[in-house]
Amino acid sequence: MEVIAEVLIALRRVIRATDLHSRYLMKTVGLTSPQLLVLQAIRNHGELSVGDLARDISLSQGTVTSILDRLETRQLVVRERARGDKRKVLLRLQPAAETVLRNAPQPLQQQFVAEFNHLEAWEQHMILAAVQRVAHMMDADNIDAAPILAIGALAQRDPTVAVE
Repeated sequence: MEVIAEVLIALRRVIRATDLHSRYLMKTVGLTSPQLLVLQAIRNHGELSVGDLARDISLSQGTVTSILDRLETRQLVVRERARGDKRKVLLRLQPAAETVLRNAPQPLQQQFVAEFNHLEAWEQHMILAAVQRVAHMMDADNIDAAPILAIGALAQRDPTVAVE
């Protein structure tokens, strides 16, 4: 088999594994991976602002706002004005979010991270360089992406948003 075919098969397997996990997550807790990531980040920090959350999970503020809209509609997150600075909006989990987080499956990338951490530093950097090159070859350098493996519908309001 040609090398290019083997690379394409490997990419397809990663995409397929991500898709299957995303479907499983949606079936078990009714959330996308980015929505779950947002809930986990809020839980880990307690209250935080939308901007701080966006920086923490490496997504644009617009993408995070779109995710928060959906989570707020499902009564999993509440936005409140900060007492000291009314310009700042803080995020807080609703009690239902704790139940969702307890029942959510482990993130897909957890096994990847464990395996990756067992590699030598030179091999980690080699993989990073190769994957970054692949992203560039697929014209994906500027796509908004968090450090999670997820496939989901594009945000409804902004056709340039690639996560959520």
